[in-house]
Amino acid sequence: MNAKVWLVGAGPGDPELLTLKAVRALNQAQIVMTDDLVNPAVLEHCPQARVLAVGKRGGCRSTPQAFIHRLMLRYARQGKCVVRLKGGDPCIFGRGSEEADWLRAQGIEVELVNGITAGLAGATACDIPLTLRGVARGVTLVTAHTLDDSPLNWAALAQGGTTLVVYMGVARLLDIRDGLLAGGMPASMPVAMIENASLPQQREQFCTLGGLLHAAQTFQLRAPAILVIGEVTRQAGWHSVARHA
Repeated sequence: MNAKVWLVGAGPGDPELLTLKAVRALNQAQIVMTDDLVNPAVLEHCPQARVLAVGKRGGCRSTPQAFIHRLMLRYARQGKCVVRLKGGDPCIFGRGSEEADWLRAQGIEVELVNGITAGLAGATACDIPLTLRGVARGVTLVTAHTLDDSPLNWAALAQGGTTLVVYMGVARLLDIRDGLLAGGMPASMPVAMIENASLPQQREQFCTLGGLLHAAQTFQLRAPAILVIGEVTRQAGWHSVARHA
């Protein structure tokens, strides 16, 4: 495992959701570069490693991506076993593919290790099946933030017939609501807002698409959070006023 970079998904927060392959990589790592959303308990699997915090958070001071690239390259060229530890899954809104392509272009061996993404873990913790026979034949994962800040095709998402899971949407609730309504999604569509998915402090609130802004304000929704939008949300009793894990 020397002279190699592992791009490892640490999962949504619950350290028990870490994969065995991720644990093996951490056990042998010499350098661990960790994101802000990684649960510190995960680092118990790499007491031998030097841990470097290189996180990115919206609205906060973040480590430049170019610096992260150079840091991974420097340690890999020194023959170190490097783990780039990411929240969730490295290839679901985690820049895993971008980092892997860049490192391979520099001649560095790379291996990606999947992690459970927050959309799946958060929905499951609320007893929401993202797909359900006769109700939702698929699930669509989207981010409310795009590289060029271009708008999403809300009409296609509204009419796609799949459960919609929105990441990084806390600051874009108005755009999400108005875009889906304009695209033809009914105001009565149930929505689950899930904060700190899979952690002991997870909170969730259920509302309708039309009432999304008021519900989020009343609930004082904060990042990190996901939205699950679709008929499957009724499986969790979406009409409840609130539930706290």
